[in-house]
Amino acid sequence: MESILHILQEAGHPHAVLLFEGGKEQLGAVADQEQPDLIVIESSGDGQDAITALESVSQRHPGMRFIMLCEKVSAENVIQAMRLGVRDVLPLPVAPQALIDAVARIEQKLVRAEKPQHKGKVLAFLACKGGSGATFLASNLGYVLAAEYGKRVVLIDLNLQFGDASLFVSDRAPVTTLADVSHEILRLDASLLASSLMQVLPNYGVLAAPENPAKAADVVPAHIEVLLRLAVGEYDYVILDVGRNLDAVSIKALDYADMIFPVMQETLPFIRDAKRLISTLQSLDYGMDKIHLILNRYEKGGDVQLGDVERTLNMKVMIIFPNSYASVSASVNQGVPILKMDKSDPVTKNLLKLGHDLEHGETREHGWLGHLLGRA
Repeated sequence: MESILHILQEAGHPHAVLLFEGGKEQLGAVADQEQPDLIVIESSGDGQDAITALESVSQRHPGMRFIMLCEKVSAENVIQAMRLGVRDVLPLPVAPQALIDAVARIEQKLVRAEKPQHKGKVLAFLACKGGSGATFLASNLGYVLAAEYGKRVVLIDLNLQFGDASLFVSDRAPVTTLADVSHEILRLDASLLASSLMQVLPNYGVLAAPENPAKAADVVPAHIEVLLRLAVGEYDYVILDVGRNLDAVSIKALDYADMIFPVMQETLPFIRDAKRLISTLQSLDYGMDKIHLILNRYEKGGDVQLGDVERTLNMKVMIIFPNSYASVSASVNQGVPILKMDKSDPVTKNLLKLGHDLEHGETREHGWLGHLLGRA
């Protein structure tokens, strides 16, 4: 191990590297305490003892990198190690240049990750109640931002039990889902994420929810953290279709949101559930400056009016989408974005307005409500 340390010192690597050859049962405690960027673990035999030790460490520290050195390198153990996030498996005695090259490859990824980079906006859509239209708005806004404004957009379906966001913008079944990505989280990078998306446009992809609700348990908050850290650096907009449930996974996602859009309709059950949801969001320390209420399927002259909604919830509605049942139903049933079907529809126009204001800021001369309700 001293010779290995000498090799790395001579190469002059700036990141924290831990060399480990002790009892493998101690690896977890040492990793938790030292928090290195890279662990080089030396193992006798075929490396199976190191693989066993790395299982729990890699789960607790998804961003940590590993290089394994062992006397006997087998294809089976290499595959097993790679699944745990081991970047290279090198035979002992290690060739100095091979070790230097392996560490250098990891260094390059670490440096790229640390560089100040573009940060995309994260927009989270929550349904105040089932049937609110949140998924329709989230998926179609993604299409508008990509098609009309040329932005790189990814929609992540976090409605893990019954998510169907991909169906709103495509008639194709997704090949890869969020559960599949979670299984590969330790090797997730930009290319793997891109290849896991169902591409609606060259610059708009959907990461679908698990097809089988039982696989929802495969997705944990740590996976969401790794996924979103990567996504905001690669895309201009990361749109989250959160669904209704506030659990550990969705809360971790909301922590990354720049804007949270609760979506409701103008009925008393929706108002009641919206009040509960907004109160819960506030209790989770999401400020009111981050929460932007959307009123969907609005009809003038109904029993419940805009003023009733705003007085009851003690907040302004940010944007209103009118009830346009025929066009929206046709869009949903055909899996075709409404912008592509009917650019003149009022819902399409308001999606375009929302996209414009997200890109350029709200037009203060008229404002959203004035524009949509004809008050200006």
